[in-house]
Amino acid sequence: QVQFVESGGGLVQPGGSLRLSCTASGRVLNYYAVGWFRQAPGKERELISCISDNSLSFAVDSVKGRFFISRDNAKSTVYLQMNVLKPEDSAVYYCATDSGGKGYCPVFPNDDYWGQGTQVTVSS
Repeated sequence: QVQFVESGGGLVQPGGSLRLSCTASGRVLNYYAVGWFRQAPGKERELISCISDNSLSFAVDSVKGRFFISRDNAKSTVYLQMNVLKPEDSAVYYCATDSGGKGYCPVFPNDDYWGQGTQVTVSS
């Protein structure tokens, strides 16, 4: 499983924007699908967006039209542009590849994979 470092989270007012980044440490991402997940307090972790090795992407209904995933393979980095943020978007955000290393979405990481993630708090 590819190891990532997530960054870019913070405190933002409702309606604001953030761009999250996740960079793979010491790995080339070209052939991997990568998913962005989030976990809010008291809730299960959920996949919210995913990008395949050939940059096909999807997003769940709750973020569709507001969140946009992209990748820069030269930088081994996947981004999540988050616009029109809502309080219910507050969560720790993580990225991950599939445990089997596949190149298409969705991705299912190992249960024990998760890194530190990056905290997003949407509040006035």
